Amino acid sequence: MSTMLARIGRHRQRYENNLRLVSGCIPYRLTKGNDCQTDSSESKIEVLMISSPNRDDLVFPKGGWEDDETLEEAACREALEEAGVKGKLSDTPLGVWEFRSKSSQDMCGLEGGCKGYMFALEVTEELETWPERENRDRRWLCVKEAFELCRYEWMRRALENFLNMLEENWKQKFEAIEELIESPSPTVSDCQIITPNLCIDHPNSAQRHGMPFSWFVAVKGLPLS
Repeated sequence: MSTMLARIGRHRQRYENNLRLVSGCIPYRLTKGNDCQTDSSESKIEVLMISSPNRDDLVFPKGGWEDDETLEEAACREALEEAGVKGKLSDTPLGVWEFRSKSSQDMCGLEGGCKGYMFALEVTEELETWPERENRDRRWLCVKEAFELCRYEWMRRALENFLNMLEENWKQKFEAIEELIESPSPTVSDCQIITPNLCIDHPNSAQRHGMPFSWFVAVKGLPLS
């Protein structure tokens, strides 16, 4: 049993224009190969989805943004409570979407309306026990599988924006590497820090350290439906 407890109730819930404010994330990791790719020599991207209580669909962890926490803190809390993961949250949301809660999909009017903010979360720790373990299963999926399992259009849009964000991040890192290699000075030392998350020690270090660049090229061609 987990010693952590999930928050319950909505007495601290935030609302805006009668919409319940929700914060969540797309947890992801880099791994060597998966069932969706034939080339297992390169690092691949996987995203984490979780089951919904009393339902067959898979979703990304998300939940109510409460008045005693920041938007980012809410996203991290939901990832921990629902999926049992911790990690590095992206600086800015992947986007903002309005949708209805699962229990109110067929209802009219304002009841059940949500405004959700989604972030990317690079997973650094996966817990064996977590607050909602008894009610939720978690599955690591390749991006193609995740697209196919997204029940709602806003989830597919969030996943597409997630891929765009990763593509842009890797593009910027590789441009920094190329600029450093092509520059005649200063001379690259054995280990020169380029950014807080990037270290280069050889012109081919991006390949030797397994930095993925080509995985998102194939992913970007995937259909969204």
